[in-house]
Amino acid sequence: MKKILGILILIFYIAVVSHYGSFDFAEKNSWQTQASPGKLSSAHETLSANCATCHTATIGVDNAKCITCHGDNEALLDRQPTAFHGVIGNCSSCHIEHQGIDANLRVMDHNALAVIGEKLIGNGKKSFQLDESIIPADHPLVSDQIAKLNCATCHGTKDKHLGLMGDNCASCHAATQWTIPEFQHPSVLSINCSQCHQAPPSHYMMHFEMVSKKIAARSNEGGNGCCEAVLVSQCYSCHKTTSWNDIQGVGFYKHH
Repeated sequence: MKKILGILILIFYIAVVSHYGSFDFAEKNSWQTQASPGKLSSAHETLSANCATCHTATIGVDNAKCITCHGDNEALLDRQPTAFHGVIGNCSSCHIEHQGIDANLRVMDHNALAVIGEKLIGNGKKSFQLDESIIPADHPLVSDQIAKLNCATCHGTKDKHLGLMGDNCASCHAATQWTIPEFQHPSVLSINCSQCHQAPPSHYMMHFEMVSKKIAARSNEGGNGCCEAVLVSQCYSCHKTTSWNDIQGVGFYKHH
């Protein structure tokens, strides 16, 4: 048996030497490089020759080692959308490495986040929130798992609805993009634009009186009644629903 094992080791050594020219562990073609499942991203490229920086024997990717490098990232922890990283303690579920040097490690996996959230809550960590509302099964936009996430805890600062639509973002939005293909805009005759749309800051300044009104006033000849007494909240007096830059009686206008 020992003789057979020795022959196998010799064959392995000859194969490696014939392919790489030497068996120098210090070279780039070391055993770590040969065992790697793929190239690291550019962010971690300098660690490619030292697996132990991120991995621990019998454990694999060690979250404690990730936290050693990234745990003091104040810019990440001070922002509402990313503050949950302070309690999540699970890095590799979303930030997957060895996908190539150009890999994007910041691709959001909401399903993985929901699974992690359930585990954290099960372990008594109430700082991670799931949505208590019930979304029907077979929801067309999100999975049952993702529907449990409390969207507002991360996206509250991005609410363009100004709180008018509530916190249940998943009732309209998917977890892959904000756009809603099925959205039906109210009638073009609607005059309740300001319920959903907030005018830009310039409209609350003299720019509205000195520039915006004068541009839209070209439509006076069409009998649209624009624009002497128009208020900022009366969006429908100047704008069309096709685009903000589509001005009644004027057409598409490039403001800048």
